[in-house]
Amino acid sequence: MMRMTQRATTNAVSVISRRAMLRGVGAAVALPWLESLGPHLGRGVASEPVASGGDAGTPPRRMVCVMVNTGIIPENFFPKDPGRDYSLSPYLEPFGGLRNDFTVLSGVSHPDVTGGHCGEQVFLTGARDPRSVTFRNSISVDQFAAEQLGNTTRFQSLVLAVGERHDGLLSVTRDGVFIPTEQQPSEVYRRLFLADTAEQSTRRLAEIERGASILDFVLDKARPLAQSLPSTDRQRLDQYFTSVRELEQRFDHAKAWQARPKATVVEPLPKDIPDRAQMVERMELMYAMTRLAVETDSTRFVTLYLNPLEITPKLPGVSNRTHALTHHGNEPEKLAELRRIDEAGLGALAGFLRGLAGVNEGDGRLLDNTMVLFGSNMSNGNAHLNTNLPILLAGGGFRHGQHLAFDQKNNLPLANVFVSMLQRLGLETDTFSSSTGTVTGLEMV
Repeated sequence: MMRMTQRATTNAVSVISRRAMLRGVGAAVALPWLESLGPHLGRGVASEPVASGGDAGTPPRRMVCVMVNTGIIPENFFPKDPGRDYSLSPYLEPFGGLRNDFTVLSGVSHPDVTGGHCGEQVFLTGARDPRSVTFRNSISVDQFAAEQLGNTTRFQSLVLAVGERHDGLLSVTRDGVFIPTEQQPSEVYRRLFLADTAEQSTRRLAEIERGASILDFVLDKARPLAQSLPSTDRQRLDQYFTSVRELEQRFDHAKAWQARPKATVVEPLPKDIPDRAQMVERMELMYAMTRLAVETDSTRFVTLYLNPLEITPKLPGVSNRTHALTHHGNEPEKLAELRRIDEAGLGALAGFLRGLAGVNEGDGRLLDNTMVLFGSNMSNGNAHLNTNLPILLAGGGFRHGQHLAFDQKNNLPLANVFVSMLQRLGLETDTFSSSTGTVTGLEMV
């Protein structure tokens, strides 16, 4: 590795120590991780993008990705038979009226991903070996789509969560940085639908302008550093400059949208549920916000991270924390409690899908234009297995009503599902992460 001069190292530390927090659009800007600067220095660009534009015409395609981090009891989720004539499993019974609106996939996982709960941070990225000390995450599929298609809505994406953890481990920027989640439905509603006062709008525009000037400052300090770096770090710095230019474009979009009225809805401001033990009710409320977001075309890409691990849900017959129950050791009493939790969570998902199906859009329904991917980072929480993940794909204009069963030992890469979804959005891409193609048998209508 090329040794840096004392002056270059000092300049680098000076630049990074001036890390800029751009509160106006929720963006944090820092220099990327550079080998020659050592592992103790900052990395990445984290942002909450804001989009621009908007057009009329045919209904747009959308994507919602939901992950629960507990695992799901496999024998209760997966149908016993493949194909279109399968019988609904116990966990799929709430979806009975939607049978032709979803596909169940078994024999699917991310290659080279082990470590149980570690798999949640790569569920939408497919980055390999998350347990490695040198692990660096990659962009998640929602943010990949939002980068290219999110500029026609007020928000490029929404990153939501229900549960204990506030940081979220689902949506990841191109620089490998997790996007912070929003857990308060009322705050989601305010961002989407409540107009700013004149004072708030003026302050917001000032924050955007200030953010742009801070970017100029950071770039001015970073560019001289490139002359002192080895080629590998110069390439990383070039990628960083590209990210900053993209962020500058987001500032422009934010300014444009600030002058436009927000969408209006008849639903009132939701009342947040402070009791985390009311897990199902909190899920249902966030699903409702998700439906409103896509129905009003405020955004086309939503992720929802569900984390009930350290909660004892208020459900009949449940008296233990979810995490303890996932380590059930095949004890019938614990399995019975865990089943009640799983069924309640999947029932909330089924209600969300019915809500999308109940909204007319164009010549069809909102569900027909909205892909909903649901799954977990583990199949069996008791064994912390990251293979044979429980995956359900609903809506979005696919020919559903089937159980696609792939090899239980040599799993289909989950990223193949992502490629099929990206292509359904209209993106001309044949690869994403560890993919080997698309999903055989998953046809578009």
